[in-house]
Amino acid sequence: MAKEIKLSLLYRDMWQSSGKYQPRVDQLRQIAPVIVDMGCFARVETNGGAFEQVNLLYGENPNAAVRAFTKPFNDAGIQTHMLDRGLNGLRMNPVPADVRRMMYKVKRAQGVDITRIFCGLNDARNIVASIRYAKEGGMIPQAALCITHSAIHTVAYYVDLAAQLIREGAQEICLKDMAGVGRPYSLGQIVKGIKAQFPHIPIQYHGHSGPGFSVASMLEVARHGADYIDVAMEPLSWGMVHPDVITIQAMLKDAGFSVPDINMNAYMEARRLTQSFIDDFLGYFIDKGNKVMTSLLVGCGLPGGMMGSMMADLNGMHNAINLALRQRHKKEVAFNDLVLQLFNEVEFIWSKLGYPPLVTPFSQYVKNIALMNILSLAKDEPRFSMIDKDSWNMILGKMGRLPGALAPEIVALAEKNGLEFYDGNPQDAFPDDLDRFRANMKEKGWDAGQDDEELFEYAMHERQYLDYKSGIAKDRFEKELAAAKEKANAPIVISRPVVEMPKIDVAKVLAIYPHAQPVHSPARGQVLWSYEVYGRSVAPDEGSEVKENDTLCYVQAYYGVEPVKTNFSGKLVALFAKQGAVVEKGEIVAFVG
Repeated sequence: MAKEIKLSLLYRDMWQSSGKYQPRVDQLRQIAPVIVDMGCFARVETNGGAFEQVNLLYGENPNAAVRAFTKPFNDAGIQTHMLDRGLNGLRMNPVPADVRRMMYKVKRAQGVDITRIFCGLNDARNIVASIRYAKEGGMIPQAALCITHSAIHTVAYYVDLAAQLIREGAQEICLKDMAGVGRPYSLGQIVKGIKAQFPHIPIQYHGHSGPGFSVASMLEVARHGADYIDVAMEPLSWGMVHPDVITIQAMLKDAGFSVPDINMNAYMEARRLTQSFIDDFLGYFIDKGNKVMTSLLVGCGLPGGMMGSMMADLNGMHNAINLALRQRHKKEVAFNDLVLQLFNEVEFIWSKLGYPPLVTPFSQYVKNIALMNILSLAKDEPRFSMIDKDSWNMILGKMGRLPGALAPEIVALAEKNGLEFYDGNPQDAFPDDLDRFRANMKEKGWDAGQDDEELFEYAMHERQYLDYKSGIAKDRFEKELAAAKEKANAPIVISRPVVEMPKIDVAKVLAIYPHAQPVHSPARGQVLWSYEVYGRSVAPDEGSEVKENDTLCYVQAYYGVEPVKTNFSGKLVALFAKQGAVVEKGEIVAFVG
């Protein structure tokens, strides 16, 4: 009898790997029954990852979205699954223990069957607690192995990690090949090794198509015992996303596997609807580069899911880097050359940072360090001159144990800055905090919601939830969408300079203060000089003294708040960003001279 391979549609990850936003709840209601009618999916990924945050960002209730999207699949007997960042829950930074525990009860009540739990460091301690919490909440815990390719990430490494997680209660295993850099043969051997010990444990393969290995990888894992294969569908398949279901179904069928037929009328309707969502508004936030595959990812191993944010960061930093080069009479760099420079820098520093698998949030941390290194080198400063707080927490072990050893210069830099390494359980640093949120909601007169889902959302995404409740998020999104539409409909300029200067009079500042140094935004978002959560009430005045590592202001990024710090002492000679202004990553917000 032919081995059966079941297919899972990554409707959430298709969007996250393409651009910034997910479909609205009305769009999810339209597409769900059509996906059911396709008749080929045993599972659909409905939520998790940044899904809930994205809903909050444009003023939509994420709990309503999850319930509406999961219901048609629940009714049809199709399993739903979510992506779960372990210690970080559904956000980019660690979550209090009781909030993390609550998540599984809430998501199960909302109709989610399976939680795919991963730790970006493959630290089993960050996964095991979630396995236990998921079972308590009535969900199926699927433990994920973050796949990458290095001297230490061997077949034996992954088989041993899977065995440990299964013994701790994982009911399924996922090979999460987030950058698609897993080599097909090795992936097959990992599946073979796990099945030899645990033949009853279902294995699911998730592989992005960016560097081009994914189709071969899917065939190889199927041949060695994988049970489920994650796929995408047009118009969002391939590129940095995932292979299309038609291709994978045909390949597996030809190889002798039992695979379900596809209702092509429903497929074409789902394709049409998805394109209509792109045309409606989502396409304004999709980076066209994410439709392109590139072998350059084989070396750096960056994941497809962060390509949109990475390109936005590079666009923001391009001017800043070229400004630094011009000030030092160096040759400026074209954008495409900067992309290659970033890939090379990530590859160069990865081993020095202990080989963290490049998946959220650690891919962002490594990318941020690499990008700031490029800026530092342009300014004739040494590498690792600018490392943000979250990246330091990764280096110091506060988010889990790094797979490899840190380079001696990184250890020495930590010691120089008076930073201490941490080897305890990461969750211990983030104790219970749910009572505070419950009390805050009572004080504000807010309902905790069905199955306490509103309380959970507030506790998981505090800042974004407050903006959603106040209406700020909806207003901000509508302005962002209007600006994106205006930009898209602007007349095409046939000839323009390769490098565009920031919309600030940099030359005037440097003419008066020739030795002034720019302070750059660490992320894209709103500038907050006044921010009550951090106790900042008044913006510093021009002419005031600042010290190295002072926090000038904050930037509200989509994933949280980032401090904007100085890297030098002196006088604040110019401010360029007002309260509430939106800045790009790397944009100049001030000069210190």
